[in-house]
Amino acid sequence: MSFVDTLRQWDQAVTCVDVQDLTEALRIFLSIQEPNSKIYFNIGCLHLLNRDLDAAEKAFDCSIGKDEHLAVAFFQRGMTFYRMKSLADFQQAFKALRGNQLIDYKALGLRYKLYACEVLLNMALSEAQLGNWEKAHINLVKALNYKTDAKLNIIDRALDSALKQKLFKPVEFPSKVLFKPNKHYVAELEKKDYLGKAKVVASVVPQDAFSGFAPLKPQVEDGPACPKEPEVLRALEGEPHTVLFKFVPETSDELAVVPGNIVFVLQKGADNWASVIFNERVSSLVQNLLTSEATEQSVITPSTEMESMWRGASGLRITLWCHANEHTDGTRQSEIHLVALHSYESSNPEDLNFHQGDTITLLSKVNQDWLEGQCSGATGIFPASFVEEVPVNDQSSE
Repeated sequence: MSFVDTLRQWDQAVTCVDVQDLTEALRIFLSIQEPNSKIYFNIGCLHLLNRDLDAAEKAFDCSIGKDEHLAVAFFQRGMTFYRMKSLADFQQAFKALRGNQLIDYKALGLRYKLYACEVLLNMALSEAQLGNWEKAHINLVKALNYKTDAKLNIIDRALDSALKQKLFKPVEFPSKVLFKPNKHYVAELEKKDYLGKAKVVASVVPQDAFSGFAPLKPQVEDGPACPKEPEVLRALEGEPHTVLFKFVPETSDELAVVPGNIVFVLQKGADNWASVIFNERVSSLVQNLLTSEATEQSVITPSTEMESMWRGASGLRITLWCHANEHTDGTRQSEIHLVALHSYESSNPEDLNFHQGDTITLLSKVNQDWLEGQCSGATGIFPASFVEEVPVNDQSSE
């Protein structure tokens, strides 16, 4: 049984005791598969209320077995059979107090204070029942050294009775006072939704019902466009190989890969290790994980002749060249510049921040309300209503 399940049943049983349903409380406590010392203590107290002394003694035995320093468990077991075993248990309870005047169990979930003078009083009563009145008197005198103002009267009355060799009443534990689970742990049993369900408040996708987080993406294909920063393309070195099995590296020089990854082998060694390139990083990888049947995927146009392209391939590798974006008449498309009407600042990493009066180079149109552009070396999206297009004459004069 998990700690959460134990905690939930513990809380349910204590709640039943609070409403005086002791039968149901005992049933729930006994259904807990691995009770701790506190739960065993509670079970013993409920058996005492039912006057089932044998079951109570066994429960307190288990409680002490789980926590041999739980003084209140020794005290309760002593009260269970104080005519038979009380003296030894009261002595153990007094020993567990370790010279303290009292132990307050509130921090452990039990609203009870066990006083040393009360334990000594019950020790004296056990000696008196055995006819050892001198030892009983010694324990009561010792109790005076541990007494508090609140407990002065019961010690004095017990002394008077002992001098007359008359038995006196023991100090009993209130059996309906039980160990309760930590209230903070119980509060965590209820599931809490701190964030709630995500709701789309603005999206570039019409009638979007997506629940989650995703950056805005261009949805309009016929908007004004200008090539972004030219990307540096280079022919990949080495021979391409496909990874067949997952590999977890043990050192920083080794490469972590999963099945399907494409790596480029630079050199194969005699020790079954190969030097490969993956994600622009040179690392080591076991050769047995690789197969030479690898291909590259490239962006091509619908008119590309694939058969002729692969016939001209060298070493299972194709080199593609990019050119500047041009109009259909062969002239280069001019850049479109915008001027900021208002300053725009956002904490979103995909947004472009700028100040009023800044010039922005338009890269693409996301939708009717959002544009993508470049300003001061940064690239991002921004509201279309924050800018206006620079007249064509002004752009040509730049």
